[in-house]
Amino acid sequence: MPRETVYIVQAYIAGRGKGLRAEQQVGCKTPEEARRKAERLAPLRLGVVAFAVSADTEMGDYDENPTILFKAGRLPPPFDDD
Repeated sequence: MPRETVYIVQAYIAGRGKGLRAEQQVGCKTPEEARRKAERLAPLRLGVVAFAVSADTEMGDYDENPTILFKAGRLPPPFDDD
């Protein structure tokens, strides 16, 4: 299967100590949908990021450098870079 771009929203909540724990990723059909969902979650979570990544979903092969569409709050690497 050819590579395709997937849009993902990832939210984070408090983990052990000062750590973050990832919630279930949410897949979106468009970058606009991903941004809107992330913006709605931002006030409710410690951190949230919406990103686009090129992937071969059948093989489970994802690019290592996602394109950030929206981010807010505390985030783990690689999303914490400015």
